[in-house]
Amino acid sequence: MAQGKVYLVGAGPGDPKLITVRGLRALQRCDVVVYDRLAGPQLLQETRPGTERIYVGKRPDRHTMKQEEINRLLLDLALAGKVVCRLKGGDPTVFGRVGEEAELLRQHGVPYEIVPGITSAIAVPAYAGIPVTHRDLASSFSIVTGHESPDKLDRMIQWDKVTNATGTLLFLMGVSKIGYISEQLIKFGRPAETPVALIRWGTRAEQETLTGTLGDIEQKVREADFQPPAVIVVGDVVRQRETLRWIEAKPLFGWRVLVTRARSQASELADRIDDLGGEPYVFPVIDTVKQTNPDEIERIAAALREAERFDWVVLTSVAGVEYLFSWLAEMRVDIRRFAGARFAAVGPKTAEALAARGIVADVIPSQFQAEGLLDSLADQLESGQRALLPRGDLARGLLPAELAKAGVEAVELDVYENRLVVQEDDRIVEMLRAGEIHAVTFTSSSTVVNLLEALRRLGAERPAELLVGCTIACIGPITARTAEAHGLRVTLTAEQSTIEGLLEAMLKHRSAGNEIS
Repeated sequence: MAQGKVYLVGAGPGDPKLITVRGLRALQRCDVVVYDRLAGPQLLQETRPGTERIYVGKRPDRHTMKQEEINRLLLDLALAGKVVCRLKGGDPTVFGRVGEEAELLRQHGVPYEIVPGITSAIAVPAYAGIPVTHRDLASSFSIVTGHESPDKLDRMIQWDKVTNATGTLLFLMGVSKIGYISEQLIKFGRPAETPVALIRWGTRAEQETLTGTLGDIEQKVREADFQPPAVIVVGDVVRQRETLRWIEAKPLFGWRVLVTRARSQASELADRIDDLGGEPYVFPVIDTVKQTNPDEIERIAAALREAERFDWVVLTSVAGVEYLFSWLAEMRVDIRRFAGARFAAVGPKTAEALAARGIVADVIPSQFQAEGLLDSLADQLESGQRALLPRGDLARGLLPAELAKAGVEAVELDVYENRLVVQEDDRIVEMLRAGEIHAVTFTSSSTVVNLLEALRRLGAERPAELLVGCTIACIGPITARTAEAHGLRVTLTAEQSTIEGLLEAMLKHRSAGNEIS
């Protein structure tokens, strides 16, 4: 049996984009990922299909697995020939107990790598607008554990030396001990007026910051019922927050948005949400594949052999463009054989996909759906014309039916198939139940139907009820009607059926003073 290997990887502070390139590669090549509570859940989506996931996280009220058991688990997995990614929040060498895990592996001759991560001690304050050093305020900083009982803290921390050793003090995991920490710092020389900030779940949608002074922060924590996990910052750099806070100024800050598009199409929407300060959670429920039905493939071949006979080629999606050209290439049909045809695109993205292949769309409607396309074509269609409609197998029948009424022969080709995707995600149902998903985006009727079915297969008996507290955002009226027909209360619908239109509707919703659902 081949010997395994263990990657001890720092996942960063929570934002999945803050993992290092090396850490991401280790995650993508492993057979088993052993992860904890502070590792961003989206990172698990980067694993290969079939990768085993083992949760060993710890919460303030309970420990899922003792550290000694985790050490032994890593060893046993590696000895069984597995490539293991031990995914730890922040940096594994900063209060991550990586030394204990690595030592046991070394004793048994198991190869391992320590992959550093961005520590929450620096990243979390940065996301709250607090630099840990500042030319005029602090030239040094200390990172101190706060996750111990007062008597143990006194044994581990020399308060008389730590208190004034550096300009900035950073305490990790010390929310429950904030009163004692403040008391000791004041006792050993820090003024009671020293600024303090607590940043909870920094870099994530739940990020929350509480500020005060050493003299009043314990009372403020109690009044706000401020819960861990949080990073505590002590020092004059906290004052920088008033001018440097940046992430909280973004319009979608605080929103975790479920993106249900196919993974191949999700990045555009997810990246824009991220740019606007939201946290995208990509959960694709649909995928497209090239047509596999032999009878339909023969229909595609027959239609393409008659390319010269078409007066129109009508494209209703980017996927339709991509798969049409894939079939043209496979069947060695030259696009120039459509020289007598005019091309119509349902919207700008479809037109861009055509333009990328050297074809400028002759018709683009102002309303980006089948109804708008029909309106734009109305005065250009002539009885006796033929139109090619390369589409997916779930396309609506409206377009060919209306073309037929105009005397146009519509040749529908299912050039691709839409398939339900049920992603391996053991957290999505739990997150919806806990209200951790604030908005859900639907970009087609298929995403509505498929999300509900995916949730059902993941154990939700009444999936529509899980979405009751979410902002439901639909790309257009057809999608909105489908959502309503399935028991969802649609919050907003894009005026233009595009990703940009959907984002504009979301921004308008937030700017109107609507808080997180």
